[in-house]
Amino acid sequence: MNSTKDLRIRFVGAGNMAASLIGGLLNKGLTASQISASDPGLAQRDYIKDTFRIMVHEDNNAHFGMPDIVVLAVKPQVMKQVLADVKASILTNEPLVISVAAGITTAQIERWLSPQLSVVRTMPNTPALIGQGAIGMFANEQVKDAQKRMTEQIMDAVGTSVWLSKESQVDAVTALSGSGPAYFFMFMEHLQAAAEQLGLTAEDAALLTKKTAVGAALLAERSDESLATLRERVTSPNGTTAAALDAFARQHVDEVINQAVQAANERSVTLSREFD
Repeated sequence: MNSTKDLRIRFVGAGNMAASLIGGLLNKGLTASQISASDPGLAQRDYIKDTFRIMVHEDNNAHFGMPDIVVLAVKPQVMKQVLADVKASILTNEPLVISVAAGITTAQIERWLSPQLSVVRTMPNTPALIGQGAIGMFANEQVKDAQKRMTEQIMDAVGTSVWLSKESQVDAVTALSGSGPAYFFMFMEHLQAAAEQLGLTAEDAALLTKKTAVGAALLAERSDESLATLRERVTSPNGTTAAALDAFARQHVDEVINQAVQAANERSVTLSREFD
């Protein structure tokens, strides 16, 4: 990671997403002395301290000092109150503020803190916990190019990140990659159940389902061909795959998927109003 030894990153909130980011940053070359975290939960603080050997605090204001970056990793339901608690500390140093909270807009963070702050809103997903996240990012007008590069380095430590030109696109990212792992888990769950009905043991069905999903995903990631082309290459005319895909088509699975993603997008839009 192209960072200086003087860079300081403060995590407000030390849950699973914060833990994945902290671990990724340490793996990329930051030292434990450059990172600290705060969390009200004693068990979580002990876990973070024992796992990563960084400083942890119960009081969100206890570890600010002169941070270059503050990562807001608290639940969106408590974000407004947490920002009220740390507002003075943040405004004293004016760091780059990065939020990983779903549904909280940059406008809300600016309103609860200051419109002069550099704020980046991100939408990670749960595969970030194993370094395979897909992350959308949106920066307000105050974010400088150097701060964008720092944000990229942080997010790329746990996956692959993309910049969004409009904040409304964060809702689309939420519907696609934010909620997306659950879609695949559900499909895999039903695929395993169908295999068991055909006579496979639960253990064999689970193993083959997972390996098929991982293999297909890796093949898609490593291929220059479109998903449609990859699908067509597996589908022989009048073969077994064609029979399965015809059954999907008769049930209008494409329409169901579109409706589901649209529903997630609409729910993402309304969430921020509830948190305001």
